[in-house]
Amino acid sequence: MTITVGDKLPQAKLLRVGASGPEAVDTADLTQGRVALFGVPGAFTGTCTNAHMPSFVRNADAFRGKGVDRIVCITVNDPFVADAWAKATGADTAGIEVLADADGSLTRALGLTFDAPAAGLQGRCKRFAALLKDGQFTAFEVEDNPGQCSVSAGEALLEKA
Repeated sequence: MTITVGDKLPQAKLLRVGASGPEAVDTADLTQGRVALFGVPGAFTGTCTNAHMPSFVRNADAFRGKGVDRIVCITVNDPFVADAWAKATGADTAGIEVLADADGSLTRALGLTFDAPAAGLQGRCKRFAALLKDGQFTAFEVEDNPGQCSVSAGEALLEKA
């Protein structure tokens, strides 16, 4: 079952590259204040790189201006790929945290898993965008097609912030 507005962010462990290598990030760390959270099918894929991430990079300051404390992207990739993608897209300099859902546990808990075998994508995250306040979903939008970026774009979520 897919998460809906009013639900709490599920418990899961994500990964990021720290000073000494991969380090765990508990989703409990995302339950303080206001968080813009978005998920992508995969780092370095077309729509994710050319549309979804850029929509958040160009609106990062506007989100902060509306009181959003953190902007976080999750991707079902390893932390090294997530880190390289953050640097390649400018997410890191925009202050967007790109966290790896390497085992897909958060994606499954959110009810957002999909497969696209023809594209080599297994157990990936449907494209979504959400707002959380103290760990509770206050807005949540999922794309019907993983190649689309409209209801999950930064501009669309910013209107709800």
